[in-house]
Amino acid sequence: MPAISSDRSSWYLLQCKPHQDERAHVNLVQQNYVVFHPQFVSERVIRGKAHRVRDSLFPGYLFIHLGGNDNWAPIRSTRGVSRIVEFNHGPATVSENVIEHLRARCIESSESPIDEPLKPGEHLRIVGGPLSTLEGIFISSQGTERVMILLQFLNREHAVCVPLSNLERQQSSIQTTI
Repeated sequence: MPAISSDRSSWYLLQCKPHQDERAHVNLVQQNYVVFHPQFVSERVIRGKAHRVRDSLFPGYLFIHLGGNDNWAPIRSTRGVSRIVEFNHGPATVSENVIEHLRARCIESSESPIDEPLKPGEHLRIVGGPLSTLEGIFISSQGTERVMILLQFLNREHAVCVPLSNLERQQSSIQTTI
C-alpha cells in the first residue's frame, strides 16, 4: 500500500471480515486508533416482544481516522479487519463533513422515543388511507403491522383492520357506551 506523505489526518474506510464489525471496532480501539462505527437503533420483534437493537448502518465497514505519520501496518493484521478500501491505487478518504453528518444521524436514531405498545381501549386517529380523519378505539394487534380498531360511522360500530402506519395516538372525545 502506498504511504501517505502528508501530515494531514483524514478518515478512511475499512472493510471488515463477514459479521466481524464489532470485533474489528473493539480491537482497533484497543490499539488506540480513532474508529467510527455508524449504527442506528431499530425495533425488532423477538419471541413476540418488541426490542430495540443497534444495527450497523454500513454492515461490513468501519471508518478510521489516520494521519500520514500513523503506523498503518497493524491495521491489516487486526482481527476482524479485512482490508483498507482503495480507489485509484490509494486508500479511500472520507470527508469530515460526511462523518459529522453520519454522527448526527446516528445520535438522532438513538434518541428517538420508544413507542409504548397500544393498549385495548386506547383512542386512535386514522391519518392515512381511505378512512383518514376518522377516530376509533384500539381493539387488538393483527400481526406486527396491522391493528383492529372499532370505528363509529353510519350510526353503527364497525371493527376495521388498519395498517399501523396510518394511525396516531389521540386524546379523543369519542365516548363509548356500554
